Amino acid sequence: MFSTTFARIAALLSGLMCLTAVLAAPIQESRDLVARATPAAPHWVIYTDKWVSGETGPPSTADIAGYNVLILSFLLSTGAADQAIEWTSLTADQRSTIKASYAAAGIKLLVSAFGSTETPTSSGINAVTAANNMAAWVKQYDMDGIDIDYEDFAAMNKGDGSAETWLINFTQQLRTQLPAGDFIITHAPVAPWFRNDGYYGGGGYHKVNAEVGSSIDWYNIQFYNQGTTEYTTCDNLLNESTSAWPNSAVFQIADSGVDLNKLVIGKPAQAAGDANNGYIAPATLAGCLSTAKAKGWNAGVMVWEFPDAAAAWIETVRSEAFPV
Repeated sequence: MFSTTFARIAALLSGLMCLTAVLAAPIQESRDLVARATPAAPHWVIYTDKWVSGETGPPSTADIAGYNVLILSFLLSTGAADQAIEWTSLTADQRSTIKASYAAAGIKLLVSAFGSTETPTSSGINAVTAANNMAAWVKQYDMDGIDIDYEDFAAMNKGDGSAETWLINFTQQLRTQLPAGDFIITHAPVAPWFRNDGYYGGGGYHKVNAEVGSSIDWYNIQFYNQGTTEYTTCDNLLNESTSAWPNSAVFQIADSGVDLNKLVIGKPAQAAGDANNGYIAPATLAGCLSTAKAKGWNAGVMVWEFPDAAAAWIETVRSEAFPV
């Protein structure tokens, strides 16, 4: 009697162990899937905002070969504009076909919020409401994520923390609506906002990174439009920025506590038309990337914008360290 009962108990325990193992397996698999859902660095990012004659919707994958992220500009608090509104004008079938071709080519499709058109903090836009509305748009129009191109310089320069608080609240709410692993969230700050000498009374992007950096997949940093000599050589782009904007070169930002491989280097496609200043020729930029890679950097490059930069531009930029 005892041996029979013991055998039954042993069999039951064995069955429970097997069931536990079966139940445990999908949990681990789910974690693995989440880890794979957000693309790893390097990120090769191109924005599109210009109307291009003869084109309907985003560029073909052949036109942007070598990139793995395309960002449509812009989504405003009042709704879509520019390339974002053109995306909404396509039929659901057209959008589905484009998304399938992008997925097959390994290209993520994001939308960029705000840009220089809108100053959300100074204009009194509610951060939570804006985040909810924009997240709903991202889902409705099948985006892979959203890029926050916040350019409310008046709010940041006030130094009272209002810009930082707005960005933190906005990002937190976005992430509740766009879960990590399912959606990408990036930010596109100007490089000086990462200086860490107290110039920005609210803490600038160091404050943002400290509070919600874990919710931001990477930073598309604008190393341009900050002065005619700013970030124009490999040295003051990577190692030591000028006294005008100190402590804001790539490795200086990393040394101050921001993940090095979240620091995507943003540059204009050409010397005139895409930015006021900050241009580096693609072949020269390729050498900068080689230097940065040798020091452990792997984040990638962002460019403003298509069609002034396309497949040939990124092929040159990647040629030395990350050949296509």
